[in-house]
Amino acid sequence: MPRLFHRPPKYRLHKSTNQAVVSLFGETIYLGPFGSRRSHSQYQEVLTQWEKRRHVERPITQLEDADESSKTDPEKIAASITPATLLAKVKSGVPVTISELILVYRSHTRQYYRKNGEITREAGAIDDVLRLLRRHHGNEFAQDFGPLALDELREKMIDEMDWSRGYLNKQVNRLRGMFKWAVSKELIEGSVSIALRELAGLKKGRTRARETAPVVSVPDSIIDATLKHLPKVVADMVRIQRLTSARPGEVCSMAPVDIDSSGDVWIYRPSEHKTEHFEKDRVIAIGPRAIAILTPYMDRSDDEFCFSPRESERRRREAATKRRKTSPKAGNRPGTNRVASPKRKASNRYVTDSYRRAIHRVCDNHNIEKWSPNRIRHTASTEIRKRFGIDAARAVDGHGSTSTTEIYAELDLDKAVEVMRQVG
Repeated sequence: MPRLFHRPPKYRLHKSTNQAVVSLFGETIYLGPFGSRRSHSQYQEVLTQWEKRRHVERPITQLEDADESSKTDPEKIAASITPATLLAKVKSGVPVTISELILVYRSHTRQYYRKNGEITREAGAIDDVLRLLRRHHGNEFAQDFGPLALDELREKMIDEMDWSRGYLNKQVNRLRGMFKWAVSKELIEGSVSIALRELAGLKKGRTRARETAPVVSVPDSIIDATLKHLPKVVADMVRIQRLTSARPGEVCSMAPVDIDSSGDVWIYRPSEHKTEHFEKDRVIAIGPRAIAILTPYMDRSDDEFCFSPRESERRRREAATKRRKTSPKAGNRPGTNRVASPKRKASNRYVTDSYRRAIHRVCDNHNIEKWSPNRIRHTASTEIRKRFGIDAARAVDGHGSTSTTEIYAELDLDKAVEVMRQVG
């Protein structure tokens, strides 16, 4: 087999044009300005093509008996590369390359990290760090990747990706997860995964990586100023979240079918929540003030959500019609001045992104300090802790331990000041 199929094509500088080039199976491909983000992105696409076609001449192990049509179809070849075929390759004495490991692990993550049939953001975050790993170590053997290589790659994350310190540590852990998975499939030795754990995480103030501001509570004065300009549906979502200390996603997925309204305090069990894959049950209590806000939204069928962008848009149009000063006999008739094929149609439910955008839009338009709905949970949790203690805040927030609640419930500085005023 030609040596070309063992090593991926190199990212090179074409000196006369100062462009990045790569040679793929005898064809020279120009990628754009050398060193630019666009050129690296196109280089990753070339590597994907190379990975699919590299086994065409001599498919590994169980591909030997494939028919001629499958041998010339890169998609079928790529689909046939599985942990089982790579394990057979390892047993034959040929180590697995990092590019091959990435190929099968990415297929695994896109099946594993799913919720309600949708690929989650975790799979996307893993893809981001795997691209960087393949760019710098794709042609190396996975068995030889150790803490020193991981440390060097982490420095490249700082330079090339500008990820924050906290996110860098998470991305490094995601890489460790891939090698741990490879050990479970017997593609590499367990010592590789164990050695990678020896690399300590980045510490605050002792790294070049940038820091991000911690998520803190949002003052009620800013929430109230925003509520004046929010659409009625979104404003009620904010009010309910403030009263219940629910997560943004839990408010968005609220549906009458998931709410037990038989008692004076309603019980909401979200059908989807952050910790459901840990088999933890999430229970949210809804008190009288929140019940008064939520009651008009309970008249829904079992397959509908309480808060709908479609309903919010309908209310906005009805309000605009009521404010109309032009005679109904003049100008456009209501409902006729519409875009025939809008780029975005109102859906039947809010998601965390659309919920956040609605708030940010109002903040931008009315010069209000911008805030996100996840900060409401910090505000509510802090108030509950001040009034009822940390155990109560843990119960309301649904945390498994008080140490997690500490992240959300800020310390009661006023209480500490009062104590020191008397004893300090």
